Amino acid sequence: MKDSRYSLRALALLLAYPDQDLRSKVPELIEAIDREAQLPASRRDELRALASELLGLDPMAVEVRYVETFDRGRATSLHLFEHIHGDSRDRGPAMVDLIQTYEKAGLYLGPDELPDHLCVVLEFASTQPPKVAQAFLGEMTHILSAIFSALLQRGSPYAAVVAAVLELAGQRVQAVPIQADEPMDALWAEPQAFDGCSTKGQARPGDPQPIHFVRQQPKAQGVTA
Repeated sequence: MKDSRYSLRALALLLAYPDQDLRSKVPELIEAIDREAQLPASRRDELRALASELLGLDPMAVEVRYVETFDRGRATSLHLFEHIHGDSRDRGPAMVDLIQTYEKAGLYLGPDELPDHLCVVLEFASTQPPKVAQAFLGEMTHILSAIFSALLQRGSPYAAVVAAVLELAGQRVQAVPIQADEPMDALWAEPQAFDGCSTKGQARPGDPQPIHFVRQQPKAQGVTA
């Protein structure tokens, strides 16, 4: 993996909430990606198309689309541990371990930043040596492929950003089978106390919880994007 720190940072920002401040930086982000030239020309064309929409559409429509894309269901969530742990209590220890990984590398998060958000993950990867960054991103290929597939299924231009991350990680970009999102009512339902609660895979209080982006086996052969 060649040095792609600026591309990773630019992709992180392209996945952030598109408020006025971010939109003002979009031309510089695309310029940084083009200058580094670590992505295929066709992918950069797709990113330019996304940039044109961010700048050309009604600002309110752009912001509403972002919320509808990333905050309405689990399949396209940018919080990576949502795809592994869901709302289980395993997510907390995994978050702590990831924060410690960042801090050992000298990256300290703000009070409102969650360590498993893809924007934060990409920012961290951009600070690492190329081989380390590629290996780190490679651990979450199955999650990124699932998010890419869900975005592709919805016809979202943001699919190009996640595809670009996969390419910088040295991975093949392909669609994989995805599970339909649960209805929002089911996601926000109050869980029953104890009934049906499984302790499988849960750590005892005080035990260390290693960071693992566990690969789930696809049910069918993926289709190359």
